[in-house]
Amino acid sequence: MNADIHMDWIFHILQEMGLALRLPVSFVLIEFVGTFAFALSGVRLASAKQFDIFGAWIVGMATAIGGGTMRDIMLGVNPFWMTNSSYFICCALAVLSVMFLGKYLIRVNNTWFIFDTIGLALFNVIGIEKTLNMGFPYWTAITMGSITGAAGGVIRDVFINEVPLIFRKEIYALACVAGGVVYATCHYMGLSLEINAMLSIASVVVIRMLAVKYQWRLPVLKGEEQSK
Repeated sequence: MNADIHMDWIFHILQEMGLALRLPVSFVLIEFVGTFAFALSGVRLASAKQFDIFGAWIVGMATAIGGGTMRDIMLGVNPFWMTNSSYFICCALAVLSVMFLGKYLIRVNNTWFIFDTIGLALFNVIGIEKTLNMGFPYWTAITMGSITGAAGGVIRDVFINEVPLIFRKEIYALACVAGGVVYATCHYMGLSLEINAMLSIASVVVIRMLAVKYQWRLPVLKGEEQSK
């Protein structure tokens, strides 16, 4: 009986958060998993640069909320994290995870890449669905999804004094665009939101992993001196 009451209370909280975020309940869970994954990628890289605890938390926060903040400002709504402290808690948990599980995380090759890819895929879906819920067309939703997924990583890389991935030869934001096209196509076909999300997330993850494994690159623009 108590378990049912707790579950109803949790579901009610998720419903209220979904209304505030303009997202379905299932997407609220995706939002928090993505927040933790992105924050963890930021904290992991900050620890590699030997930032202190507060600095690592700031990098994790910027990574987790940066893209969504830019999206909400462009859509003309209040940034999502300003009305919910749960995002701060997610980032704090990411810091604690690196503090107490750092040795295990370091042993896993490319830990930051794994969590960055997960966050990229999840946030891309969140940005697309929120934009569509506000009545914008598909091309705007795909753009907002890419910004939601990629902008946080750009801010993170700037904070840790690295060239952002989006400005390197790697396929990064383009994976978001591909995932957005998949989501928009499934949405147009009338598939359920959960199927749309799963297919879009899978496409972003697969493209990112294949791009890194096989070193897929976009053509590089050459200046006048380089072309001579």
